Amino acid sequence: MSKKTAKDLLTGDIKQTLIGMTVPMILGMTMLMTFSLVDTFFVSLLGTVELAAISFTFPVTFTIISLTIGLGIGTSAVIGKYLGSGDSSEAKALASGAMMLSVLLVAALSISGYFFIDDIFTLMGATPEILPFIHDYMSVWLLSAVLLAVPMVGNSVLRANGDTKMPSIIMAAGGAINAVLDPILIFGLGPIPAYGIMGAAIATAIAWLVNVVWILYLLAVKRQLMEAKLLNFREFKKASKGVLGIGLPAAGANMLTPIAGAILTAIVATYGKEAVAAWGVGNRLESLASIVVLSLSMSLPPFISQNFGASHWHRIEKAYMMCMKFVMAWQFLMYLILAALSVPLAAMFADDVKVQELIKVFLLILPLGYGLQGIIILTNSSFNAMHMPMSALILSLVRLFVFYVPVAYLGSLLFDVVGLFWGCVIANLATAFVSFTWFKRTLLKNKMLETSLQTNRSKD
Repeated sequence: MSKKTAKDLLTGDIKQTLIGMTVPMILGMTMLMTFSLVDTFFVSLLGTVELAAISFTFPVTFTIISLTIGLGIGTSAVIGKYLGSGDSSEAKALASGAMMLSVLLVAALSISGYFFIDDIFTLMGATPEILPFIHDYMSVWLLSAVLLAVPMVGNSVLRANGDTKMPSIIMAAGGAINAVLDPILIFGLGPIPAYGIMGAAIATAIAWLVNVVWILYLLAVKRQLMEAKLLNFREFKKASKGVLGIGLPAAGANMLTPIAGAILTAIVATYGKEAVAAWGVGNRLESLASIVVLSLSMSLPPFISQNFGASHWHRIEKAYMMCMKFVMAWQFLMYLILAALSVPLAAMFADDVKVQELIKVFLLILPLGYGLQGIIILTNSSFNAMHMPMSALILSLVRLFVFYVPVAYLGSLLFDVVGLFWGCVIANLATAFVSFTWFKRTLLKNKMLETSLQTNRSKD
């Protein structure tokens, strides 16, 4: 990281610094989200059964993605603290150790999932009619998932160094490659056969492979931000220790989301394949509508980590409050847009009238809670940035299994699938209040401790 960037994060104008880091991330996140959204769109052209199949896969694929995100969070937080405190000597080895760790853990999880595809999705409520299509997609996706780990963690190394532009370019390129290859591999072109739903997974794997080559060259050769070799066991153990301390709880917290999603998908499945198809489309549109929040969740942690390392609590508080106000206003705007476009969006993703109606209802209800969900996401990432991964994990547990799943399930019992939708909104409201209050109290406690230490130093 350049001295200028370090200075920007520690002393520069907070608003301008966050804007400068977040805007490039928005493009990258937009293209990243197109992986699942483009897959969903082209697969929907195959039929309702195929659309339901890819909708079932979301909780499982996001479980793997959550592991890579968690490891990236750990990598970014540890490197950011080192840089904020002026110690960059361990950064290269840490980056290499994090990369190796991510490959090993993702490979273990995805290969295990490969051997239990049918069992996992049967438990989630997939019918014999849908299972063959799920198997076609997931067999390729899981075996190539290790290709996702390297660019995800590599991008975290770049962000920890204050660079959000290059990660965005890499993610955008991957999304563009996937978008171009999807229709070719799904429907066939010339000598290329039509692979159907499996083609969507193959397109994604090719895009990931390109990103792997790119990020390794960038980090190991061009910028020399990681060792251009495999670490020995002693080096690997030392380098991965800090990442695991934050990364595993962060990964665990992120992986709770698809677990809760799998439970809700199973509940939705009791209302038929049309409901599952609509639920899957709605979740992918939710990801697209939350791009700005997700971009902030990538750019805010490096800012907080470095200021945490420098004990600049006033800057952390100001940045946090600024982001909270912004996401509430922005996500309300997103709600108005999705509500206005609910009919054409429903028609775009489904021909079945029942599926269209359920997508429309989804878009008129759930986006009301997206701003509240943004508060939860940013609070969670802020806890990780301040090296408080257990607080982030507990917050995720409270959100998903004290509020989200129970309240949504209760809503479904009382008012069917519409009640489930409203239950999700109410759960986000309750968790957002807990998140905001908890983080503000944490900041107050740390500011008081810092003031006390400064007073004692002055007396000495």
